[in-house]
Amino acid sequence: MNKLAPPAATNVASVNASIECGYVGRPYKYRPNALATRNAFTDSVRSRCVPDDAYLTLAGRGTARFTVQGSEFIGHAAPVDSVEAAEAFVEEIEIEYDDATHNVPAYRVRADPFREYASDDGEPSGSAGKPMLSVLSGRELENVAVVVTRYYGGTNLGVGGLVRAYSQATKDAVDAAGVVEQRPQETFRAVVDYDDSGTVRGVLESEDATFDADYGERVRFEIRVPVAEADALRDRLRSATSGRIEL
Repeated sequence: MNKLAPPAATNVASVNASIECGYVGRPYKYRPNALATRNAFTDSVRSRCVPDDAYLTLAGRGTARFTVQGSEFIGHAAPVDSVEAAEAFVEEIEIEYDDATHNVPAYRVRADPFREYASDDGEPSGSAGKPMLSVLSGRELENVAVVVTRYYGGTNLGVGGLVRAYSQATKDAVDAAGVVEQRPQETFRAVVDYDDSGTVRGVLESEDATFDADYGERVRFEIRVPVAEADALRDRLRSATSGRIEL
């Protein structure tokens, strides 16, 4: 069977300044080199801009299986946080089901640039990976990887039958995993003297932020906050400490 080896994104557009562009109904910034497309035989990679707002992903892993005319289909879905993690998940399934006729992958990852990947893994062109990717994009899922395993049962299903089977396996695996909303997070460090540590802690506790504090010669805070709120939080910390905080 074909092994997953997504090519590097090919730059087809570059801009010097950020401009607004649209993606699944939400505005986001276009970044240099952020648009690339590739289609070669049954493999395809599409890269887009990365939105900075909330997004839908999977709550955990999910598996679903069914049989169509003797062929067994097993859908595997997982949340991932990088292209590398998506590829590792695909490889994990390929190893676990190395006796399968096909292990068809598809993923959508909030990399920079945004990455979409699908392969038919030996099935007729356009009958497997593309329908799986369409399910993920149709549900506006991001940071998600899916592999559908097929054990051939002796009866050809035709392109239409394969499209339906791979789409259904993807839907069922996603449903088994569950869908949640995530907000991109940013982590930064803040360092203050002890006199300001209580003030900083009070600000952080009043915001939508999580943090750890290390009390050494000075107090070091590791702060995690939604990306959209990070700049405002830094400004508030500077104001609360009259600029004494180190960020």
